[in-house]
Amino acid sequence: MEKYYILFALCLYIPTALCLSEEMQELVNMLHGTCIAESGVSEDIINKVNADKMMIDDENLKCYIKCLLSQTGCISDDGVVDIDATIELLPPEMKEVGTPIVKKCGAKTGANPCESAWLTHKCYLEMNPEVYTLY
Repeated sequence: MEKYYILFALCLYIPTALCLSEEMQELVNMLHGTCIAESGVSEDIINKVNADKMMIDDENLKCYIKCLLSQTGCISDDGVVDIDATIELLPPEMKEVGTPIVKKCGAKTGANPCESAWLTHKCYLEMNPEVYTLY
């Protein structure tokens, strides 16, 4: 089950068509529901980020992203994204696209763990908006 959580984290900024089987979509939906409930973010904000390809500065959205990364084991409790682990976990077909994005963005540091997660994903989005999707 853990491999699916890791793959889910990578699918946050990789084209949906390459990532989501039926089983994967089920896990995404479960994590999405968990993190919506935990963070209080509205679906409208997530939909707006996906439609406009611009990150919204919203505290609940920040904590939603932190929750997703926490659930997938891609961020420490104090909000540090593990860059090497993220690159190591990229599927072979995405290494060429994903590695430069992850390396260039690094692990952003914000005022708290939620903001750190958000800043890191904001960078992913800005680096390649065509493939970024926030679930």
